[in-house]
Amino acid sequence: MPYPASRMTNRFYNEFDFALLDPSRPRGTREEGDPRSPFAVDRDRVIFSSVFRRLQSKTQVFQSGEYDFYRTRLTHSIEVARIGRSIAEFLNARGAPLGPDFFVDPDLVEAVGLAHDLGHPPFGHIGERRLHVLMEKWGGFEGNAQTLRLLTERFYERPRQARGMNPTRAFLDGVLKYKALRREFRLGKKKPFHHFLYDDQKPLRDFALAGARLPASPEKINESKSLECQLMDWADDTAYSLHDILDGVKARFITVEVVEHWSAGQPLTPAAQKWLDQLLKLIREENLEPAFNAKIGQFIRACRLVPREHPLARRTQRYAWNLQVHPDIKAEAEFYQKLAVDVIFRSPSIQQIEFKGGQILDRLFAALHDNYIKKSERPLDLLPARWNAALRAEKKPAARARLVCDFLSELTDGAAIRLYRRLFDPAFGSITDLT
Repeated sequence: MPYPASRMTNRFYNEFDFALLDPSRPRGTREEGDPRSPFAVDRDRVIFSSVFRRLQSKTQVFQSGEYDFYRTRLTHSIEVARIGRSIAEFLNARGAPLGPDFFVDPDLVEAVGLAHDLGHPPFGHIGERRLHVLMEKWGGFEGNAQTLRLLTERFYERPRQARGMNPTRAFLDGVLKYKALRREFRLGKKKPFHHFLYDDQKPLRDFALAGARLPASPEKINESKSLECQLMDWADDTAYSLHDILDGVKARFITVEVVEHWSAGQPLTPAAQKWLDQLLKLIREENLEPAFNAKIGQFIRACRLVPREHPLARRTQRYAWNLQVHPDIKAEAEFYQKLAVDVIFRSPSIQQIEFKGGQILDRLFAALHDNYIKKSERPLDLLPARWNAALRAEKKPAARARLVCDFLSELTDGAAIRLYRRLFDPAFGSITDLT
């Protein structure tokens, strides 16, 4: 049975892009007459998954549950997906080189945006950093690599095993913001703190790139992004550069006084001074949200496609084009990012929250390490049954460590705190709760 017509009328993609990671597991769209394209199936499977829903209780900037108006990982991902889709629609509407039968698939870009943060652990950036330190001897931890692991190995939870969602090549490649393996950095005598894939994910990279020859430098390897990945990347930059400022103002981390004090120590260009003056004016007038929402449109309209040379350009249009963003708009985004880092992320309040989250993960990992990884003579069943069974089945400490890391990274902020209290607070979760 042929693929849906919507798939066949777009020459931008071909069978190479639609290929499934595991062709022996057909997804049913041909046999059942599903009108969706394979990329729409990718998107819908992300939306209706438990791994996506868990993002609603994971920290974006402020700890989940502390305020009721700020972004969580879930709302951030939805916004990135919407911005990415809007960029694709804008580029398609501009015309040449794109056209009615040759266009960037908005469903694919939306799917990539929805999935881009699936692998991030509880407690935001500190969670990623702490898990990386704790997993150093077993291959480290990286949010993008963990997203890949979720999509290909742990997407569906089953009683005895987990299973991946069997993504298309174009979707999987779109999520791969970084493609260098951790060991490839080691060859250059560098131990990366982030921006790497796990070493055992090389076959997945080989599938995404069809074994294309890569540069020798891991930094150059990481620059090898598909067009849809580039759209997601700029949508992500757009979302957090503007929305971190909005949330920071609403949470009173960013005030006129704070911004003025911050700017006194900054070497501002004329353009940066203009953005600063505008920001202060909008804060004073309490008109920041509509003005910054309008900036999203400006950031979208700053995008263009330019031809690209790449080893895969002959096989797929996804590598025949680069996204080009107007340098003035990129500079404006970087200005807001720096302001947010300096006055929000480095503030004592956020640093205290990060410290607390790190301590929780440290103690949880230590307890699970002693019970499962080191494998005591009589290990306790500290985790849900399916995790206990999976850990007992693994013979190698490195494999058990990776499973423990999987468990911790999949926890929401609240679930991590509850587990911490259940293990270490004598008055929580004990028989005294019944009295």
